Amino acid sequence: MTDVIINLETINPIDFFGVNNSKLDILKKKFPRLKILSRGTQLKLSGTPEQIAAAKEKIRLAVQYLERNGHMSDNYMEQILGGDDETVIDHFMDRNPNEVLVFGPNGKTVRARTPNQKKMVQALDGNDIVFAIGPAGTGKTYTAVALAVRALKNKQVKKIILTRPAVEAGESLGFLPGDLKEKIDPYLRPLYDALDDMIPADKLGYYMTTRTIEIAPLAYMRGRTLDNAFIILDEAQNATDLQLKMFLTRIGANAKAIITGDVSQIDLPPKVRSGLEKSVRILRHIDGIGHIELDEEDVVRHKLVKQIIKAYEKEAAHEKERHHPEK
Repeated sequence: MTDVIINLETINPIDFFGVNNSKLDILKKKFPRLKILSRGTQLKLSGTPEQIAAAKEKIRLAVQYLERNGHMSDNYMEQILGGDDETVIDHFMDRNPNEVLVFGPNGKTVRARTPNQKKMVQALDGNDIVFAIGPAGTGKTYTAVALAVRALKNKQVKKIILTRPAVEAGESLGFLPGDLKEKIDPYLRPLYDALDDMIPADKLGYYMTTRTIEIAPLAYMRGRTLDNAFIILDEAQNATDLQLKMFLTRIGANAKAIITGDVSQIDLPPKVRSGLEKSVRILRHIDGIGHIELDEEDVVRHKLVKQIIKAYEKEAAHEKERHHPEK
């Protein structure tokens, strides 16, 4: 049995241990054969040299992340401790510490936070159109908006256009109260929220007024040619086949586009088919179009979201088996 003391003097130990020791409990579950004790700014590990070495590497990554970001969710602690894949380890070791996508208000840094989000960034570097498909909470929209803001700030494009199918049932806005903006804003709010994190309020207001940044429902893209623009189609699973074809054929010269969607959350009426799966399938092998699939390991919301996604996926598999049993 070997004892090792780890000093956490470069970070706030409360950030490492978590509220009510929530992160410390995650560490203990990851290394159940180790005896782990915390006292002040110190962490004591007791176990075999091999067990201690493995734990120290993970702790080092967690400390490095906290030094860089100042905060770490319980969910992210789980990802760091459970990430044995080389791409995950490479991400948390931050071998490229300058890979900040956007510096937001008050010094906030926005960067790709998971391996698949990093793949989104890399995919856009080599393609003009990228499909990013995955469940809720995986950062598809947020990463896409960050990439768009980066392109605008770097003068790679002249404008940003953010769009999504405004209403599930064919974008029929007439029955809602208020003017056009009041009708569509609730459906576009996630896009506004992402922008608020990345652009100061006064500058965002200027961009919106000058239409440098435009947020509109998908129906309003018809008939346009979008040159020198970064275009994001969000919630693309709620677009029909014709709508997706219309959107994809709007893309003009010197333009980039990201299409995000979650095929497990299609809100279209029962007899209306989503066009997203078809688009992904028939466009998969075209040069210049990238495809990234995110999963529950990319969830950056509350730690329970990952478990919720897994539960629904398990139930969907059971339902499929019940309706289509093997012969």
